[in-house]
Amino acid sequence: MDILYFAWVRERIGVPREQIETSAATVADLVKELAAREDRYAAAFADLSALRVAIDQELTDFDASLQGAREVAFFPPMTGG
Repeated sequence: MDILYFAWVRERIGVPREQIETSAATVADLVKELAAREDRYAAAFADLSALRVAIDQELTDFDASLQGAREVAFFPPMTGG
């Protein structure tokens, strides 16, 4: 599965994307798995209310299923300006 990181999430983790093998059933499970990797991941996922997630380019919730997902993207909420 491809994992994409945008904006400050990318800056905290240090890479824009990576490919991982996961047994996570939901986005929340994936976040727990990633946060347990290293401190930089834990810092990026410390406050989920400051994050949005998309599965295969469709905005979704953290309780969404990962079944059949090819790509998960994490990014901060977007603001206009």
